[in-house]
Amino acid sequence: MAAEQNEQHIVSYGKLIAVWAVLLALTSLTVWISRLHLGVNRVWGSLAIASCKGGLVIAFFMHMRYEGRLLRWVLFVTLATLSIFIGVTFFDVLYR
Repeated sequence: MAAEQNEQHIVSYGKLIAVWAVLLALTSLTVWISRLHLGVNRVWGSLAIASCKGGLVIAFFMHMRYEGRLLRWVLFVTLATLSIFIGVTFFDVLYR
């Protein structure tokens, strides 16, 4: 059990550079979408891309991909709670 806790996962530089390149591509895609005339879909597209970018950062640069189930569930519950609070805030602003 103690050996399992001290085990470290080393991510290769190639994988980190590939994730960084994908993040740059997604950033350029966000800029491209912001210049299109899509109406409300522009916001939804930007939010979807931002969610993907955040997922990549959490998974690879914060090493969440290599963590155990408990820590993943804690992260999921935290993000779900945050999204509920944000949704309730938008719902309140929508009906004022």
